[in-house]
Amino acid sequence: MLITKPAYFTRALASFGLAAISLLPAPTLASATPDPQALSDTVRVLASDAFGGRAPGTAYEAKTIAYLVERFEALGLTPGGENGDWTQKIVLNHTQLQQNPQIQFQQDAQSQRLAQGQDLEISTVLATDAINIDAAPIVFVGYGANAPERDWDDFGDIDLTGKVAVFLVNDPDFEALSTDAVAGRFGGKRMTYYGRWTYKFEEAARRGALAALVIHETAGAGYGWQVAASSPGENYAIALAKHAPQPLSLQGWLHLDAAKDLFRQAGRRFETEKRLAQSSDFKAFELQGVTFNTAISVNHEQIQSSNVLALLPGTSQKAEYLMVSSHWDAYGQGAPDVQGRTVRPGANDDALGTAGVIELARILAAGPPLARSIIFAVWTAEESGLLGSTAYAQNPLFPIEQTALNLTLDILQTAGPARDVILVGEGQSDLEGDLARAAARQGRVVTPENLPENGLFFRADHFSMARAGVPVLLLMGIAGGADLVTGGRAAGDQWIKDYIGNCYHQTCDVWDPNWDLRGAAQDIELFQMILQDLGNSTRWPQWQDGSEFKAIREQSQVTRTDSGSLP
Repeated sequence: MLITKPAYFTRALASFGLAAISLLPAPTLASATPDPQALSDTVRVLASDAFGGRAPGTAYEAKTIAYLVERFEALGLTPGGENGDWTQKIVLNHTQLQQNPQIQFQQDAQSQRLAQGQDLEISTVLATDAINIDAAPIVFVGYGANAPERDWDDFGDIDLTGKVAVFLVNDPDFEALSTDAVAGRFGGKRMTYYGRWTYKFEEAARRGALAALVIHETAGAGYGWQVAASSPGENYAIALAKHAPQPLSLQGWLHLDAAKDLFRQAGRRFETEKRLAQSSDFKAFELQGVTFNTAISVNHEQIQSSNVLALLPGTSQKAEYLMVSSHWDAYGQGAPDVQGRTVRPGANDDALGTAGVIELARILAAGPPLARSIIFAVWTAEESGLLGSTAYAQNPLFPIEQTALNLTLDILQTAGPARDVILVGEGQSDLEGDLARAAARQGRVVTPENLPENGLFFRADHFSMARAGVPVLLLMGIAGGADLVTGGRAAGDQWIKDYIGNCYHQTCDVWDPNWDLRGAAQDIELFQMILQDLGNSTRWPQWQDGSEFKAIREQSQVTRTDSGSLP
């Protein structure tokens, strides 16, 4: 039977100039499993031009927050934010470099002009009016890994103070041959945190560098140059305390062709130096005779953004929390594409994940009460470096040690039902067993990600919670081609190729009425089953031996035991 939208939904749409959408059919509110049509309806709203790409700190954020709050409120949930409200305020620095900045690699009297968005993509997170770098030495630091537990240090005795650090993308294992001594030291093909650009920028800043550039290669980054350069000169960061350690003046990507030219200017061959960097004998060195120069004006502002948090209170164990989350932000507006579109609507990334969180809230709020409480979190500024979730992990509104798990939805496949579900970050926690049991109830199996070199475990908001010790699961459709009921693994691989190659972070990540969201609904139902099972359990999921997060969680267990929260 077709029914109209409930009144709250019609009011929300009308307030955003979207009243016509309220005439779409909707699922009955008694539906006990995620409904593909409900998912589609929510994405159609959030990814519409009326929401302008959902950039933090804009008028479109206000629309997005209002929409999410009204959805949660209508489901009868309790505000989970600050001071009895639905939001957690996050202060961000928003920066934008001037257009066409002057940037050069200088060699004696000759200079190589670098074009923003073409040869490199740089930005700053400093709240400053200008950045001036004059004749800064350039240091090649290889992969930039300082990993004593792996007997590896790319930096040696070199001093990066006042210099520009140039990194290889990913980590030393990524392109190592099976016969190389390095093979397996960094987890084989699976990226470690040493391979993430966030780690590289953090390490360069710790060592006093002025700037850091990561050489872009599509295979090692996991996405093409069009993604790396999709927001030239723009950045966001959590506003720092006055005396906090300062970040780099500039950070970003260096196009592979520009990197090869840089090495040639220094009398070296890029391919040779890259190969040598895959040895533990490698030590960072200056690219002699070449310096980095730039003088750039910066527009900067401090903005207030918000996480949205809703709570479904538990009964007998209401001070114990399960968390399910997504991110509401997308990439706002950018340069026109060939069709003249400027809005980058983030329909799949991550309006669809957010629709999944809302569906889970609808189902669980309408179902039998659970012993434990559930937090529904929709983060800001994920696309700017997991900022909303990081800010929450640093200043949690519900005790981290009392948070049993985090389940994150970020990009779900839209090509129909699958015989399997893709596991991101195999070998991390015993939640993998919960996922396998839930999948078996659907007649499905768990398949480890087939693109572990893309480092997806470090690229979504669950990672912020993992770093705080909370066991996590991430469902992300681009982690590996699913074994689709129609077309098999080949069709799943093709879906990823089409999405990443064409629409990831681009204007064409739009709502499509032809999506087959039955597979997305399947995956969301897996989280529903895990939440329902652990919502009435006394079990606290644990990290597996060897996980870097295990010791943090063990300290949480001591805290819970001391407070009498454990049986």
